[in-house]
Amino acid sequence: MATNITWHPGLTRKERNEFRKQKGFTIWFTGLSASGKSTIATALEQHLLHLGLAAYRLDGDNVRFGLNKDLGFSEKDRNENIRRIGEVAKLFADSSTIAITSFISPYKADRQSARDLHAASQSAEDEAIPFIEVYVQIAVEDAEKRDPKGLYKKARAGVIPEFTGISAPYDEPENPEILIKSVETPVEQAVAQITKYLQDKGLINV
Repeated sequence: MATNITWHPGLTRKERNEFRKQKGFTIWFTGLSASGKSTIATALEQHLLHLGLAAYRLDGDNVRFGLNKDLGFSEKDRNENIRRIGEVAKLFADSSTIAITSFISPYKADRQSARDLHAASQSAEDEAIPFIEVYVQIAVEDAEKRDPKGLYKKARAGVIPEFTGISAPYDEPENPEILIKSVETPVEQAVAQITKYLQDKGLINV
């Protein structure tokens, strides 16, 4: 635990939003491997950028090349992986950027911790940062049929231990803000569904 540290206040989130003419928030994609999370998240990021909004995608694999390269896939490491991403996403959102995260994030408690982190504030003037959970739902059987990386095949063969949906649990979200049924929903429709939600909630005005 760090000691002898002091929080240094700066601009309020409201001031940043006004200067940048945009609200910051986090869109948190969760779902099994091969559910289509990253594909939808990438398309959404591109769509928001085309609308003139600042958005940045944090991908589950990509962050393990750098920020989280010291972590494996044990439950403890998965917990830490999501804890770090929750912190990074909050920093992006606090800067009036739309943070888009695409992680399996299999444990309900970890997703709740990320949500709670966004609800916390360092300033009495700032409201909670909006946190939108997007559950990309797919049956394990359908995800296995896709298996673009060959991970399910390796998991079934015992090559990959503690693989979510096979040998490790996935806590299905009970009340996500947005539910996308992967098999039934084309990518363009999923992006439109999310965009409409953001517009209806007043998070974007384009």
